[in-house]
Amino acid sequence: MKIYGDLHIHIGRTEKGISVKVAASKDLTVLNILKRSLLKGINVVGIVDCASPPVIHEIKRHCEEGVLSCIEGGGLKYKGKVTLILGSEIEIGGEEEGSPHLIGYFKSIEDISSFSEKIGKYMKNVRLSSQRVSLNSEEAVEVIKSCNGIAVPAHVFTPFKSYYGSCTDRLHKVFKDRYKEIEAVELGLSADSDMADQIEELSLKTFLSNSDAHSLNKIGREFNVFEVEEANFEEILMALKREKGRKVVKNYGLDPKLGKYHRTFCLECGYIAKETPPVRRCPRCGSDKVLMGVRDRIEEIKDYDTRHPDFRPPYIYQIPLEFIPNIGKRTVEKLVHHFGSELYALHEASYEDLEKVVGEKNALNILKARNGELTVSSGGGGIYGKVLLE
Repeated sequence: MKIYGDLHIHIGRTEKGISVKVAASKDLTVLNILKRSLLKGINVVGIVDCASPPVIHEIKRHCEEGVLSCIEGGGLKYKGKVTLILGSEIEIGGEEEGSPHLIGYFKSIEDISSFSEKIGKYMKNVRLSSQRVSLNSEEAVEVIKSCNGIAVPAHVFTPFKSYYGSCTDRLHKVFKDRYKEIEAVELGLSADSDMADQIEELSLKTFLSNSDAHSLNKIGREFNVFEVEEANFEEILMALKREKGRKVVKNYGLDPKLGKYHRTFCLECGYIAKETPPVRRCPRCGSDKVLMGVRDRIEEIKDYDTRHPDFRPPYIYQIPLEFIPNIGKRTVEKLVHHFGSELYALHEASYEDLEKVVGEKNALNILKARNGELTVSSGGGGIYGKVLLE
């Protein structure tokens, strides 16, 4: 069967108000994430702050109360419809340059509890999300693997807290003998498969497109379509390894131009580059104080023009409803109420049905978004790109 999975969602606070991800919305609790994922149409949710002891305690309580249930093959089930995959994002502090983020995904509560205990010895505060650990990439993967987990480099091209963006020009240089154990990489919002498949060492890796949601409405803005037999940890792992027919069959993601770091941004005058990449100096004011964009960085380090391996699935540009002008929160709520999920309204509903719910203009813009017919301006320097209506 085909399932929709978003494997990078943060927790803002626990239900008791304990802070977990300082930069994330306080509404991002475990149950709120699962409830919103149902409305979005996401079947598998990876929450990446589950090594926090208060979060582990909360998840165990939900299991005892029957709100969550452990499932065969790994993961937890919510209302028989959404699978929770337990994850932990950490910041690698032991490399010569940069401090990239790495995600570990785990099969069971016992495994992530063990990881929490082990990784806590290398950081100041295991309660908080994305904490810096005094390990290099090899050592971090070793800890993840010792707890039956898998390691995935997060938002691998972004200029902050990523491998290619701030740490290295080749993953194998930092993961060394552990590189072969990296089954997948997460592309991030400012890149797509065409861009990533210009780097030869990625030609054997599965690509993930995840939301990195810091608020409830961002869940599902990027997601993956997995072809598996069951929605559980073991099946997702086989899909990442492309074993026994399991695989990622589609990546849905933002047009990279909409990402916050797509093009080089001038820190002096605020100009977002439009010139041929790579841009290393501001074309408008001449300053060399710039934040290099993802497209520019890939152009700088690429091995060749785009070459997709045979197994690479299509990457489908998705413009979330909230990005489309004139579609606000109430309009989204009407669409979800009528169609059952946001993703169904965005990708499946007919024009005629959309028109009945949101009117001719909005229905037409949703259809244009679905078909890639809306004009997009590039983002950079932490500023999202924009959808431009003619």
